[in-house]
Amino acid sequence: MGAVSATTPAPDAPGVADLSYEQARDELVAVVSRLEAGGATLEESLALWERGEALAARCQEWLDGARARLDAARESDGPGGRADDAAS
Repeated sequence: MGAVSATTPAPDAPGVADLSYEQARDELVAVVSRLEAGGATLEESLALWERGEALAARCQEWLDGARARLDAARESDGPGGRADDAAS
């Protein structure tokens, strides 16, 4: 078995890149619940943790993308705010 970094999420976790924000968030909630419930073996817990890290990274990608789109929209509206404010 190869070494796994405890701080690096598995970006290639199966299917994570294809998830919407809501799907990734909901699965992340389920992963956290399973970890909090306990009872999993160490190996299962590590796998859940790694999946959770990948899901959290995917959610952050969506949020970063949304922030960039909002910032771009604000910039295109000009220094006075919304473009239709100037017409008022």
